Amino acid sequence: MAIKFQYNKTSLTNLGKQLKVRQNALPTLKNKESALRVSVLSAKNEAQAQAELLESKLREYDYLAALWNEFEPGLICIRDVRVKTVKIAGVKAPALDGIDFELRPFNAFAKPAWYADGVRILQELSTIGIESEVSEERRRILEFNRKKTTQKVNLYEKVQIPGYQEAIRKIKRYMEDEENLSKAASKIVKNRHAAAEEEEESL
Repeated sequence: MAIKFQYNKTSLTNLGKQLKVRQNALPTLKNKESALRVSVLSAKNEAQAQAELLESKLREYDYLAALWNEFEPGLICIRDVRVKTVKIAGVKAPALDGIDFELRPFNAFAKPAWYADGVRILQELSTIGIESEVSEERRRILEFNRKKTTQKVNLYEKVQIPGYQEAIRKIKRYMEDEENLSKAASKIVKNRHAAAEEEEESL
């Protein structure tokens, strides 16, 4: 990225301000990036652990597979999934706040004895599945923000800060050269003037 500037004091001051802003922001951005990196890993592990737990629970309840045919469809359903927003390293991310299940009334005496267990198992499996989905979404959001922060760190560190420093060097060098030329020119003029005066006096 080419930094536009002019060879004058105003441009030098503006570039100095821009450089300072980026130099001050860089440590904060780096801290945010490393915090997000840790949070992404944590959310990934959490989602993975929940997915594995769901699989193991499904295997655990394999013996009930034949009984589910007797289970009444629509007996239990999810009425609401409450998701709250939490801030992780300055990024808004979702977290599960609760699940509201709706259970239709049933006659416990007329239905098989395992019905109550079936309801509990379905609630448990649904909760684990939803928690896994929310954790995965949280990981995705945090990963997206981590990538954006990394890009900004790289932009500041590798492109903009060196670019501003180089532009400032060029302006300072130009201004020093201008000053030296000006001094040299005035010295030449002074010497010529002195030489002319000496010549006049000798006549």
